[in-house]
Amino acid sequence: MTDKLEMMIDEALNAEERDLLRSVGAEPGYLKQVWGVFGGEIGWVSWLLMLFQILMFAASVYAAIRFFNAADTLEALRWGLPSATLLILAAQTKMLMWPTLQANRVIREVKRLELQLARREN
Repeated sequence: MTDKLEMMIDEALNAEERDLLRSVGAEPGYLKQVWGVFGGEIGWVSWLLMLFQILMFAASVYAAIRFFNAADTLEALRWGLPSATLLILAAQTKMLMWPTLQANRVIREVKRLELQLARREN
């Protein structure tokens, strides 16, 4: 459906508008979008979240190693539960950045629409 919509939009544009939209460029790749989250005004928040995510993951791995080396059941529980909890929290922290990627994509498309409207007014 998206390809059909793209074709309909492309057919509706004249040559000058097509050249202008091509100069804006295509949507960046996934890794470029991810690195874009770490820039801008709130990039420091993303860096801070990533730091805490790495720390939680490292603590989870340490607790998991202690869990597997535990001699009795109580000691295994003391290390296993924090390991699982920290691993889940690290995964949730990483997923916090996905809505930002989607918001950036929407903003990029809105800017393209604004550009098209500005060109039509002139």
